[in-house]
Amino acid sequence: MTGATETPPPPWRRLLSGSVGRNLGLVLALLLLVVVGAVTAPDTFTSLDNMLTILRQASIIGVISIGMTLVIISGGIDLSVGAIMGLASVVATIAAVQDLADQLHWSVMIVIALAVGAGAGLVNGIVIAYGKVVAFMATLAMLVAARGLAEILAERRTLVVEERGFITFMNTDILGVDMLIWIFAVVAALGWVLLNRTTFGRRTVAIGGNREAARLAGIDVKRHTMWLYVISGLTAGIAAVMILGRTTAGTSTHGLLYELDAIAAVVVGGTLLVGGRGTITGTVFGVLIFATLTNVFVQNNLNSSVQAVVKGVIIVVAVLLQQRFARPSGRAT
Repeated sequence: MTGATETPPPPWRRLLSGSVGRNLGLVLALLLLVVVGAVTAPDTFTSLDNMLTILRQASIIGVISIGMTLVIISGGIDLSVGAIMGLASVVATIAAVQDLADQLHWSVMIVIALAVGAGAGLVNGIVIAYGKVVAFMATLAMLVAARGLAEILAERRTLVVEERGFITFMNTDILGVDMLIWIFAVVAALGWVLLNRTTFGRRTVAIGGNREAARLAGIDVKRHTMWLYVISGLTAGIAAVMILGRTTAGTSTHGLLYELDAIAAVVVGGTLLVGGRGTITGTVFGVLIFATLTNVFVQNNLNSSVQAVVKGVIIVVAVLLQQRFARPSGRAT
């Protein structure tokens, strides 16, 4: 008796389950929010200044989300990025560092912030990859430790940036666009290239899809995992530099709950929490969707609590759509 032939999925199902279909849905969602904003606040929402404000607000979370995307695609998670960002902002603004920057160059502050972020990420990576500690617990421990260390170093005070050269540079407009937006664009572009055009990106997807199969294929899974967390920490350091430029102050409260916003943007952008599939483009759209939503609420003077509820609904819908349309063998990147 001949077995029944499996019916291929309809074209619309294949389209929706592919990266093109997912990104198309994100574009439509973003356009819908733009239409809502234009209708409810026509005098202010559609102005160029407001569009740049949305991009500026999305930029810092956006940079963190790029690193988070790579980690989640590999099947991991990083709950410490917000705390690492706060720690990096504090270390870069303590008196000793600012004195060194005054003697040498203001870029010393940037180097220190990036080094702190990458160093904290390296600790996460070593503990997770070689210590075999579950990523959730390891990064949760780093969240608590980094936030506490930042409070100790800052003595629970706000540290003001004194270097005028740094402030001037970070508030420079290039072609009428803020420096923060340019940094986000560059980080997103580099993240896209890393994921889609390099062996590193292909190995990241392979590890997220099947860790054991990746190991048997010759991939050094432990070392690769370590470097993924270094990249995540580095993006947190970049975000610290950006927040210093925007607020001209370092404090242990910088980055509070940013890890949750980053994870939300990554999930809404179509990256599977179980790993093996995701796109940088989708994450960028996810960040823009939440930034636009926030702006719509602000423009219409709506309750922030209602906004939180709406964001929660969006996240749940995104996860449900992932479960509905994700193909078991899908490895789209």
